[in-house]
Amino acid sequence: MKHALVILTAGLALLATSCGDGTTESTVAPILDDYGSATFVDGVDNEYFPFTPGTTWSYEGVEDGEVERIDVIVTGDTRVVDGVTTIVVRDTVTLSGELIEDTFDWYAQDVEGNVWYMGEDSKEYENGEVKSTAGSWETGVDGAKPGIIMYADPAAHVKIPYRQEFYAGEAEDVGEILETNAAVTVGDTTYTNVVIVREWNLLEPGTLEDKYFAPGIGVVLEQVVEGGSGKVELLATARP
Repeated sequence: MKHALVILTAGLALLATSCGDGTTESTVAPILDDYGSATFVDGVDNEYFPFTPGTTWSYEGVEDGEVERIDVIVTGDTRVVDGVTTIVVRDTVTLSGELIEDTFDWYAQDVEGNVWYMGEDSKEYENGEVKSTAGSWETGVDGAKPGIIMYADPAAHVKIPYRQEFYAGEAEDVGEILETNAAVTVGDTTYTNVVIVREWNLLEPGTLEDKYFAPGIGVVLEQVVEGGSGKVELLATARP
């Protein structure tokens, strides 16, 4: 699921990001993994991104004093994107019960187990009407390229910034794996062997967000760590 609670800062060549412990770390420009050499398989079963059709996740947070609800479902549909059969994941966001975003994300997994983000059809709503489709993109259309959303071996990519998507001027999210053996408590549940990914958007400087991926589940927590405040927690997940 690619929903971002808020998105973060960066520069193109050399950027300084503030770590969760308050230290500052310099990193090089994000890499764009070689999509052209990838061979794809059916379905997505990465341990940290297990997208079995019919699986659902429900999240909740607070934005400007209002309750934000995020519901994600692996639809069971597929879509061919640039010749690759992707799975379709629907992500809806409501604020105090009103729909504000409805997105269909497209993912594919290669033979090594890396999960690629192939594009999205995103709509933002206001008073029941579509007000924007900004951020929508599709691999192979108008120069857009996919990025990695989760590596097969996250430990091999710690502290190496990478593009999660690339459509110049429209979709330029970046990730950096901070840890691969963390523990985090969400509600009454403590998750271990958690992968923490810091994310930011090169087009919207000013904020940093950390996502916590638990094995066999996926995202259990999203938290703003710089440039604002906010947190979204997993309420429930269900598999068919």
